[in-house]
Amino acid sequence: MNTVEIKLNVDEAILISMKEKKNEFKKMLLYYTALSLYRKGKLSLGKAAQLANYNRLDFIKKIQEDGEAVFDYDNELIDEMVRNASEEEN
Repeated sequence: MNTVEIKLNVDEAILISMKEKKNEFKKMLLYYTALSLYRKGKLSLGKAAQLANYNRLDFIKKIQEDGEAVFDYDNELIDEMVRNASEEEN
């Protein structure tokens, strides 16, 4: 897999004001960037999960925990999709 390194300079005062460590801030930035790109239709759910360094199932769970709509599907269909994704990972 080819990767591209992107460097981002963040003033340390921002991390201090947020009471975040560098690695946690990086993880949070990746998650919110992936979520934003997913919402805008720029990335599929799977690619957004990949960008955020989550597997698809964990990304869906994280989105749901944050109160975000995962799909415009009813809960029964979402549950079925989660079960299927879980079975694929095993």
